[in-house]
Amino acid sequence: MLSLSSLANIERRFGAEIHAPIAAFEIGGRAFDFDAEPAIMGVINLSHDSWYRESISLTTKSAVARGRKLAAEGADIVDLGAEATMAETATVNAAAQIAVLVPVIEGLRAEGILVSAETYSPTVVKACLAAGANVLNLTGREHESEIFQLAASYDATIIMCYVQGTNIREVRDFSNGIDFTERMLEHFATRIEAAETAGVTRVFIDPLLSSPRGGQERLEHQVLTLLTSFRLRGLGYPVCNALLAGYEYFEEQYRDIETFFAVLAALGRTNLYRTHEVPKVRAVLRTMQALS
Repeated sequence: MLSLSSLANIERRFGAEIHAPIAAFEIGGRAFDFDAEPAIMGVINLSHDSWYRESISLTTKSAVARGRKLAAEGADIVDLGAEATMAETATVNAAAQIAVLVPVIEGLRAEGILVSAETYSPTVVKACLAAGANVLNLTGREHESEIFQLAASYDATIIMCYVQGTNIREVRDFSNGIDFTERMLEHFATRIEAAETAGVTRVFIDPLLSSPRGGQERLEHQVLTLLTSFRLRGLGYPVCNALLAGYEYFEEQYRDIETFFAVLAALGRTNLYRTHEVPKVRAVLRTMQALS
């Protein structure tokens, strides 16, 4: 799957799509040109159930301090989540999510740091936007119409994730051999139209969130999706990718996983990198840009 011949085949089949134009826009008054310079989104998990232990902050003070550190390391946006995404972890009600998210959002925004809130609850969305969140990392579809209206009313940016089902916590079944990009193009086109109709003007497309749970299938799915993310450029918006798979292979070196996948994401022309390892990914992007 990952060889010079496979890369050449991707370029041969889809090369015409590599340079399709995408939107450049402002977030929180800061202008971004995602083709000229990809952006980085650092992660803070406010749930003790989160799998990436190094990203967890369980107090407002520690979360704001981590956000400050991520920004200093090169994160353009800091993404906050108050509920783990794995199906086996506990759900967190809206009130509890709001109680931990809002003070951190307010603290980071007071320091001029752009903030994204990861949620699929309209109640949480409204509270986060009122607290100053600039971006919604939308991980569910059940209340999408209401959330689009809220985003438009606050002039917020949306990360539109590929979610097969009500929300990311649902278990998904993947079949090998399917061209998921064709499905995604149709999936996102319909949702983008609904968002634009509601008044949303800034969107990121995230093709990877709803992916196989683990093992070889997930690894192969992520590699192919990262390498061919440029195929989604025809939708007109920048692509966001989270760098997620490969734990079985990296074992105790798991903190280098995202560095490896950042190379593949760069080859696929990813525009926004969601990562727990900001300085490592930033170094990869600097190197890839120098060699491009």
